[in-house]
Amino acid sequence: MLSDADYPGNGSGARRAKRRSSGESAGDGQALRSSGRQTNVRVKRANNPPPGQSKRKATDTEEEDDQSEKKYRKCEKAGCSATYPVCFASASERCAKNGYTSRWYHLSCGEHFCNECFDHYYRSHKDGYETFAAWKKAWTSNGKTEPSLKAFMADQQLPYWVQCNKADCRKWRQLTKEIQLTPSLAATYRCGMKFNNVKSEGPDQCSQPEDLRVAEVTDSWWHSMLILPPLFKDSPATPFLAAYYPDCVGMSPSGSPGGAALSELRADHCRAVRPRSTCGSTSSSSWSSWSSFTFPLCPVAGLCPYFQPFYQPNECGKALCVRPDMMELDELYEFPEFSRDPTMYLALRNLILASWHTNCKEVLTVEKCVMQVVVRGLVRVRCVQEMERVLHFMTRKGLINTGVLAVQRALLPERHRAKNVIVIGAGAAGLAAARQLHNFGTQVLVLEARERIGGRVWDDTALGVAVGRGAQIVNGCVNNPVALMCEQMGVRMHKLGERCDLFQEGGRATDPAIDKRMDFHFNAILDVVSEWRKDKSQSQDTPLGEKVQELKKNFLQESGIQFSELEEKVLQFHLSNLEYACGSSLNQVSARSWDHNEFFAQFSGDHTLLTKGYATLLHKLAEGLDIRKKCPVTSVDYSGDVVRVTCSNGSQWTAKKVLVTVPLTLLQKNFIQFVPPLPDRKMKAVHSLGAGIIEKIALKFPYRFWDHKIQGADYFGHIPPTPDKRGMFTVFYDMDPQVCFVPARRRPPLPVPTRPRVRRAQGKQAVLMSVIAGDAVAAVRDMQDKDVAAECVKVLRELFKEQEVPEPLHFLVTHWSKDAWSQMSYSFVKMGGSGEAYDIIAEDLQGKLFFAGEATNRHFPQTVTGAYLSGVREASKMAAL
Repeated sequence: MLSDADYPGNGSGARRAKRRSSGESAGDGQALRSSGRQTNVRVKRANNPPPGQSKRKATDTEEEDDQSEKKYRKCEKAGCSATYPVCFASASERCAKNGYTSRWYHLSCGEHFCNECFDHYYRSHKDGYETFAAWKKAWTSNGKTEPSLKAFMADQQLPYWVQCNKADCRKWRQLTKEIQLTPSLAATYRCGMKFNNVKSEGPDQCSQPEDLRVAEVTDSWWHSMLILPPLFKDSPATPFLAAYYPDCVGMSPSGSPGGAALSELRADHCRAVRPRSTCGSTSSSSWSSWSSFTFPLCPVAGLCPYFQPFYQPNECGKALCVRPDMMELDELYEFPEFSRDPTMYLALRNLILASWHTNCKEVLTVEKCVMQVVVRGLVRVRCVQEMERVLHFMTRKGLINTGVLAVQRALLPERHRAKNVIVIGAGAAGLAAARQLHNFGTQVLVLEARERIGGRVWDDTALGVAVGRGAQIVNGCVNNPVALMCEQMGVRMHKLGERCDLFQEGGRATDPAIDKRMDFHFNAILDVVSEWRKDKSQSQDTPLGEKVQELKKNFLQESGIQFSELEEKVLQFHLSNLEYACGSSLNQVSARSWDHNEFFAQFSGDHTLLTKGYATLLHKLAEGLDIRKKCPVTSVDYSGDVVRVTCSNGSQWTAKKVLVTVPLTLLQKNFIQFVPPLPDRKMKAVHSLGAGIIEKIALKFPYRFWDHKIQGADYFGHIPPTPDKRGMFTVFYDMDPQVCFVPARRRPPLPVPTRPRVRRAQGKQAVLMSVIAGDAVAAVRDMQDKDVAAECVKVLRELFKEQEVPEPLHFLVTHWSKDAWSQMSYSFVKMGGSGEAYDIIAEDLQGKLFFAGEATNRHFPQTVTGAYLSGVREASKMAAL
């Protein structure tokens, strides 16, 4: 901060000039003010000077110039257009107004304050000093940036600007100093409004011209002349970002930081942190914008706990999460003008994200966001202008206004709408893309080969509950778009508990200590695989199954440890679970790239079961879309200006862009003829991935025979009796898991521990679902359904040998390997392949042919979430092009 010697004395500002006609007039603050682009024009006399007075004329002119220099002073900011600055503060009795001052302090082109008003707040003997000191204390305790007097003026003294809400007006008006801007005022303001909501008598106030300075704000140079970035007051993002310094995430430290206790706590811990970098920097330093105190990651009150759009301090590795103090790479690419100082962008983006997650059931519009922008000065005009750009960008990227949202009007301007698009496939990826494009305002046609929509999502309710023949579990709900859609529809997700008892054939429960020990060894082996692959190329790859067995053998030889028979069986259970995750025998999976997606942030939080099934969500996505079923596509010709799509029934369709979302197997087997053929690079990537297959079986029983033994758990495991039985009915899920679990100790503790009891809910369904994975898939491929069911019941009778297991009333068995339009469950990286293949398959061709599906999502393969997000991604790409 500058010392007192840097500021001129008070006497220099004593000389004042008369108010010019362009100055602020009385009233409600709507009068015209100087635009800052005036020039000093002198009026020539009409008559010629008498003879002999030419010398006096020259002398008089010089004197006038000297007087003008004393009467007016330009802003010293290089490039400022204000020839005659006007002091907005009028705080000091000696305020220069629009006259002479020894120094003008520049906040923006059109907003200045004089040296006299500076002294009024800065000098300790002046009346305004206490006001500045109190503000400075609050700013220092909550914020990080310097509490300068310029920051005080911008935060506390600049007038608010508000836009008339009449559609045929929309002019900006300056409010008087005593009026505080609120979201409700911004939403209802009309020109000439009196703040008891009674309009003043007189001429139409909207006919009054707009302040000339407003037009300058739209110029590109205006933002570069802004001294301080805008910091919003009472932003909707405030409760989300209580752990951050407000001024590093686009919010004012003088606002409410989330409670006095939190404010004091932050202040106590932010003075002793490591050296801080500049706020808003794109540096990766984790110390740039928060204190060293670790704040609890509590969800915002009243908000879905799965909505966590912002990283909290010291957090990392959370999918679909943004740093509130830093721009992402795609944001920097879209808004390069904010790369030097991203504060304005961060303030807008954080406000938009917070507003969307506060209410995701309605379209978030520019109008709804603009009313939440509370910041003083002309910069509010600029923020409102930028709001539309930022909101459209975030809508296009699928960060807001997404999910199953139905819209009444197009979400994007016409320049972001493709003329028409054909989507091939009505699975999760195709429906996601179609819904997004439809909401953007694009004409979309969906062609589906089956008689139903959903693809590999297929719910069956024949057993009395929804059983997902395909997907039904959500792995990690925090920020998961499936959780968003459930929130939008009011669909309940059942949180799966962590308990999974392992039962041996014969009925014995496995000691949890053994399970824990073998789980440790299993993960240790995989950790060694991770170390092994660090310096291995694709040509040095090996099957994961072989590598696991090799490392296990080496470990036992080197350590001298010998696994017991039961421990070997438990290890086989964990290997079977890994084959379930990969969708294949481990002998087909790449040891080098089997978990390639783990290098990216993954979804965290609860794993849940959609008890109503995924189909509820997909049918909602499909509402209002033009979907043609039983239309298998046989060829796609993208050689011309438009893409021509031909179906097996002979029908042809054309579009500017086509999105292909068929399963990987259909691309591998050339079910669709592409003209010209797909590039060799893409086809090599297609064949480097494997088409994983798992099958499911569900059985309905007359009663819930398992309740007493598993005591309310959502699932239980089956220890394979021999390695060749690995993968056969590995885990059993309770498909109606709403157990009313009553703890035994509802009263004061008893001296002898008692077992908890389970009370069966009335009308509860008795349905178990199990999985067949790995080599076991081939073993059941050609079996009759009744024989597969008999084998499953046989296993259950072994697991519950101490009691009677009744015959199932009904059952269902899946056959994804024989499904004509899938022939697979989900993809995996084959030995010799790499995760890069997912990106290559996702590449568009000539800006006309696009690809989506779980096998195009490198970050989230094998999941409905990954398929959905790939559709959102491609819709965004089409809109950008």
